[in-house]
Amino acid sequence: MHTVKVKGILSAKNSMNLYRGCQHGCIYCDSRSTCYQMEHDFEDIEVKENALELLEHALKHKRRKCMIGTGSMTDPYIPLEEKLRMTRGAMELIERYGFGVTLITKSDLVLRDLDLLKKINDKTKCVVQMTLTTFDEALCRKIEPAVCTTRRRFEVLNTLKEAGIPTVVWLCPVLPFINDTEENLKGILDYCVQAEVYGILCFEMGVTLREGDREYFYAQLDRSFPGMKERYQRSFGMQYMINSPRNKDLMKIFHQTCESAGIRHDNNEIFQYLNTFEEKNENRQLSLFDL
Repeated sequence: MHTVKVKGILSAKNSMNLYRGCQHGCIYCDSRSTCYQMEHDFEDIEVKENALELLEHALKHKRRKCMIGTGSMTDPYIPLEEKLRMTRGAMELIERYGFGVTLITKSDLVLRDLDLLKKINDKTKCVVQMTLTTFDEALCRKIEPAVCTTRRRFEVLNTLKEAGIPTVVWLCPVLPFINDTEENLKGILDYCVQAEVYGILCFEMGVTLREGDREYFYAQLDRSFPGMKERYQRSFGMQYMINSPRNKDLMKIFHQTCESAGIRHDNNEIFQYLNTFEEKNENRQLSLFDL
């Protein structure tokens, strides 16, 4: 871990990352890609020590309320958060100033802040987005080794449902020849149906690989799936977007199941929902893109 001072915290679309790097060890993580110009080891977490000060200043000076997003590059609930409590501090500010929030995580540590998430959702809107990739628990521990398994994340989704907090699932990536099976897909979708998620984001059944990410991914395949790297190289070469050979059939199952269960499965519709601020006490909505 190391600390830095930054000049700003919110992006033009009102998203933020309080940390840089991750401790979850997911073998496919795109955030490792060299295009993001991370100048430190990925596991050496960069902590933006003045982030909360900058966030409060930004929220105070916003002309209109909006949704604040976090988790696009670094999970806000990495293990280090349990000690540093930066994410909780950000949630406290968001609640205090009456903004909405949406966050992306794989961690059950999000439940530590359930009290704040409920307060935000009571006044405006709080949406928790959770990534689910692998129904088989043993396989999940290989693919996402340092974070709670899918079964536990399903339990988190149920707890959030009981608390009245809407949820969205990211069903990605799906790794060709590893978890691109009908059994895996149906297991995850069954969890989503039981948890009554608002929507599921899915960008085809596959994975993206580019410089930095690809090398780490292949090293992990050598360690946990001997011979799989060579199969990827023969099948996909240096492609960026790698779709499963079963993509068409799996996507059909995905869309049919979501349609039958009343789960949103149009990515644009879900993103519009995530980006729309709702002030419940005034029964009106403001789009993030109107700011």
